[in-house]
Amino acid sequence: MTTEGRDEAGERPLIAHLLELRMRLLRGLTGLVLVLLALLPVANRLYAFLAQPLLAKLPKGGQLIATQVASPFFAPMKLAFFVALMIAMPWLLYQLWAFVAPGLYRREKRLALPLLASALALFYAGCAFAYFLVLPMVFGFLARVTPDGVAMMTDISAYLDFVLVLFLAFGLAFELPVALVILALLGWVTPTQLREGRGYAIVGIFIVAAIVTPPDVVSQLMLAVPMVLLYEAGILAARLVAPRPGRDGASA
Repeated sequence: MTTEGRDEAGERPLIAHLLELRMRLLRGLTGLVLVLLALLPVANRLYAFLAQPLLAKLPKGGQLIATQVASPFFAPMKLAFFVALMIAMPWLLYQLWAFVAPGLYRREKRLALPLLASALALFYAGCAFAYFLVLPMVFGFLARVTPDGVAMMTDISAYLDFVLVLFLAFGLAFELPVALVILALLGWVTPTQLREGRGYAIVGIFIVAAIVTPPDVVSQLMLAVPMVLLYEAGILAARLVAPRPGRDGASA
């Protein structure tokens, strides 16, 4: 059992990992497809719910329109897929966790699982914040600045793309504490450096808010202010998990 035997023994773990990865991918995809199939019959209701922040602020005579022949079909389907992805995300992340967890140390498991759960919860919170607070404010502003004689009628596909981009922007922005904790765990920054760089961070936050939000002060502030608060929360969390001198070794 020379070279051939060693090669065969070395290939088995790789093949086992690939088979495990394929199984996890299939399970995750199956869960996503099942959720999507359950949502397809109510896709139009989902779109009507998503359109409420705009419809509630439209002036008299304003409405959503479809400028493309297939938009009334594809826009709700696209929304149904996005909602299915959001609902199935815990299941997808569980499959990812089940694949990588056996190779982690105990300390890494204790830290990774709360970080994963926190990231998911913060992303959901960011999307909810955008829907219930930001969208009504943004559309109220846009309705007020619409020139006289101009009917505000938005294409359903353009509206969906605008809202999904806003959801993604706020969802990712709310991940700021998790990002700071990961940087502290990796030793790339310290809580002291985060506190000392607070001024630069606030300037950067307002620049990002100005780029990713519509061109009105209200929506920019509604993204920037929560991000500043989340930055402070990230500093506090980083202080709890940052490696301390003399405790650099990871526990097995």
